[in-house]
Amino acid sequence: MKAMKSLVAFGLMAALSSTVQSAENLTAETASPGGSIHLSMSHLGEVAAEFGIANIQVADGQTLTNSIQNVAEGKTDIAGTPYILPFLMSMGRGPYSKLGPEKGAELAGNLRALYPVTLGIFALYAYDSKGLNGWSDLEGRNIYNGPPRGAALSNARSIIQLATGLKDGDGYKGVQVNWGQAVKTITDGSADAVVLPILFPDSRITQALASGNMTVWSVPVDKWNSDPFQKYLKAPGSAPFTLPLADANLGEGVTVVSEDGTFRGLATIGGDIVNKNMSFDLAKALTKAHIDTLDRLKAKAPFAKHAGYGVVDVVKSGMCGPNPLKYHEGAVAAWEEAGYVIDDCAK
Repeated sequence: MKAMKSLVAFGLMAALSSTVQSAENLTAETASPGGSIHLSMSHLGEVAAEFGIANIQVADGQTLTNSIQNVAEGKTDIAGTPYILPFLMSMGRGPYSKLGPEKGAELAGNLRALYPVTLGIFALYAYDSKGLNGWSDLEGRNIYNGPPRGAALSNARSIIQLATGLKDGDGYKGVQVNWGQAVKTITDGSADAVVLPILFPDSRITQALASGNMTVWSVPVDKWNSDPFQKYLKAPGSAPFTLPLADANLGEGVTVVSEDGTFRGLATIGGDIVNKNMSFDLAKALTKAHIDTLDRLKAKAPFAKHAGYGVVDVVKSGMCGPNPLKYHEGAVAAWEEAGYVIDDCAK
């Protein structure tokens, strides 16, 4: 019996060893835990190992501006990103201004997407104790609108201006702190209101509720339907997001306000990306693992249901138009074999 047990154990060890040896060893970079882009990458690492596709060493808490450049240069295999970053890289602008347009375009041309992720939806919110009456009541207020620099701050400033006509420093005073100080800034009263990307439910709001009830406002319908706002919704890395108010769950103590029962906001869209030189088979296998386990992924966090996993609609996923990013050929094959439609402009 002992001999039989030893043989079985040896067989299992050999099978596991064979699986590990046949799998690729990959590196990946993503954002800090707690958000949708981290969840997609950590899940990929789990299922890739489970299916014997790859052993992915995931480094989280990374600056994604640097991460996608690492992928473009072949230093890292996979990275999470908001799609605004490949666009800025392709133009040699913003954080990639030192690259210049020629080098930036060359590097951005090396990037390919596996699948999309909704990183957050911009909304206005405030403690009820502040007595705020919504978007029309921001003049003269202190508004926490993001970190000191980056896409989130730019988006928040633009959305406030489109919804109210007010500019940061000219109509309201913007408050900027790093993401790590976000909850403290929300709760310490230094800002009268907040305009940041949220999820449903949202971890920052959940933590901040310990200091009092809050109200969240949808973008007003008339502003949403205006030509300037509709144009901005098509900016690289952006997409329109709507959700029935009944499904806009942010927890007990939060009131969500909309004129017509629908929450509206600008979504920041991104995804997990690879270098174009990743093999067809590997990119396909990774994407297939993501698709085949979407139900498991969506069950891992309360917000995951509305995080854009599995949504490849060209508008909702932020692809095409000014976004230069395309799907990897292997990813296209995986999506199409699973019955999804990938528009030609995204291939």
